[in-house]
Amino acid sequence: MATQDIYNFIQVNETLSTGGQPTEEQIRSAAAEGFTSVINLATFHPGQSLEDEAGLVQSLGMTYYAIPVVWSNPQYSDFTTFEKVMQQLPTGKALVHCAANFRVTAFYSLYALKHLGWSQAQAKAFRSQIWEGSEFPEWEQFIGALTKLISGQIDPG
Repeated sequence: MATQDIYNFIQVNETLSTGGQPTEEQIRSAAAEGFTSVINLATFHPGQSLEDEAGLVQSLGMTYYAIPVVWSNPQYSDFTTFEKVMQQLPTGKALVHCAANFRVTAFYSLYALKHLGWSQAQAKAFRSQIWEGSEFPEWEQFIGALTKLISGQIDPG
């Protein structure tokens, strides 16, 4: 089972892929495919999350980062933590995941808007691969507010 079999998998570029919760086999595949880092934005949910994902990832020689973003209450501080992790990732391929790739596509699109020169249209198109047809008002508000902040349309003060 390869990493591209991860639920809602998106290969962003040669060094970054996103997806939902990988299985133990898929994390082992990621290591075999040369991934060096795993970032998890999901909170722990018994039966859905891996029991010891951090231990598994580290035992395979990869670096593990956990940024548990509460689904019903995403915070600006979660995003700033994500930014810091993305900016100090070791060289190599990274797998960024959450439960279903919603949190990740939201955070990565905002990161790319702020740091990689993406337009708002590019960010929205990236998110829509996962978000199309979904309605999550707290996330729409969060994404909208951060987009305005990043675009300089509002004062963070």
